Amino acid sequence: MRRTARLLAGTALAVTAATPAHAAGTGRLDLYPATVAPGGQVTVNTAACGDTGAATGDAGAVGAGTFMLAPTAHEGEAIGQFRVPPSAQPGTYEIVARCAEGDRQVAGDLVVALTAAHEQQVLPRGSVKTGVGGGLGPDPVQTAAGVAALAVAAAGGTWLLHRRARGDGI
Repeated sequence: MRRTARLLAGTALAVTAATPAHAAGTGRLDLYPATVAPGGQVTVNTAACGDTGAATGDAGAVGAGTFMLAPTAHEGEAIGQFRVPPSAQPGTYEIVARCAEGDRQVAGDLVVALTAAHEQQVLPRGSVKTGVGGGLGPDPVQTAAGVAALAVAAAGGTWLLHRRARGDGI
């Protein structure tokens, strides 16, 4: 049992030593949101530049120009923002960031859509509130209750008219 534990611990240490410090975020540029409508704001971050590394971003492909990514205390990431121009056409655009130190470059894809992914179309529900009636709602229980009330009123009205015609007095 101890031998297996030592073997696993040694393997884990060897893999950790061979792995670069920020392998989880290196080599990619994260965009939030990844799908945006024209005129929307995009936040960009990367861990590719190290703990103290700033970067210059290039969103010229979508027409937003350059922007700065500043280092943060959060796991050595650099973060920045830019606004997609309202005139941007729908499509997929490559956004690039170049680290200030060294020649490292990372990229990510931004999708510009007429409607952003988080904005879903909301369909109206319920009946029309006109005050003088309205459309039949989709609820079958309410429809059945309304039909039953009309049937009771019709039966009661017929009974009263029949009694009056016979002369029972009402």
